[in-house]
Amino acid sequence: MFSALRRSVICLALGACFSFPAVAKVTQQGDIADQQTRHIATYFPGRMTGSPAEMLAADYIQQQFKSWGYQSDIRQFNTRYIYTTKAGHQTWHNVTTSSVIAAREGKLPQQIIIMAHLDTYTPLNDKDVDNNLGGLTLQGVDDNASGLGVMLELAERLKDIPTRYGVRFIATSGEEIGALGAKNILARMSKEEQANTLLVINLDSLIVGDKLYFNSGASTPAAVRKLTRDRALTLAHRAGIQATSNPGLNAKYPKGTGCCGDAEPFDKAGIPVLSVEATNWALGAKDGYQQRSKNKAFPDGTSWHNATLDNLEYLDKALPGRIKRRSHDTVRILLPLMKELAKAGK
Repeated sequence: MFSALRRSVICLALGACFSFPAVAKVTQQGDIADQQTRHIATYFPGRMTGSPAEMLAADYIQQQFKSWGYQSDIRQFNTRYIYTTKAGHQTWHNVTTSSVIAAREGKLPQQIIIMAHLDTYTPLNDKDVDNNLGGLTLQGVDDNASGLGVMLELAERLKDIPTRYGVRFIATSGEEIGALGAKNILARMSKEEQANTLLVINLDSLIVGDKLYFNSGASTPAAVRKLTRDRALTLAHRAGIQATSNPGLNAKYPKGTGCCGDAEPFDKAGIPVLSVEATNWALGAKDGYQQRSKNKAFPDGTSWHNATLDNLEYLDKALPGRIKRRSHDTVRILLPLMKELAKAGK
């Protein structure tokens, strides 16, 4: 683990490489998300929980928030995970996670959280390493630079708009080893803060999947589902964007609901959730884990965690124009939705 001093030295030495290119031309909604996704994937591959790359990515994201006038800090906590060898030997790996939080207060104490996980997949056994899952070369474009890119664009576009409710942006760590960052954020929230959290929007893996989904948490009240999930779909259809929700083909996951990842701890705590992802809930086990039909480019129907697939060069070739198009579509839905939900200008 890097010391604080060593980390600071590295950030100063490499800071010029990690500054977002201000000269990039932004012409329409989604351009910023597209550029940020590519920047994060290019300069911070191997963002495994507790790794130097994750620390540097967290610093970069915090710098972005601060440049837009948000109050922002990096929250760290110590945790561990088990690594298993081919022989079955298990060892604990200790890590220090780095999540980024940025906030702007509204006129009232209630808040909306927009969240995307920062970390890429951490190999948990020798088989993962042999299959090139996770590791230092994984760019994690889909999972989850894409979610971070959209979150950062929303933050930049909302920075000068007064809102009735507060808005908090969180780039979580430890999602790939059990949503540990989200659980830590939730544990640090007071009962009052939890009660004042009107909604958590979780952005995860927005590129590779066949369809863009908006799903509610299982515990999210029907009235909130109407204002969030159903409203998002209405905005999508009005804009001519193809979007849908879980059709409920698997009894474990009722129609219109999502599961897993960083949204799950908040859903279990009774906090309303809106999960935004790209996948295909009609394939495989119909649980959202198979992202698309199996083909030559995606033999397993997924790109998750695979360093040879989830990178810019491969995705731009296999799915030309997809990163830009999905970035545009997602922002075009979520930006007006956020303005409505946070009651912009009121």
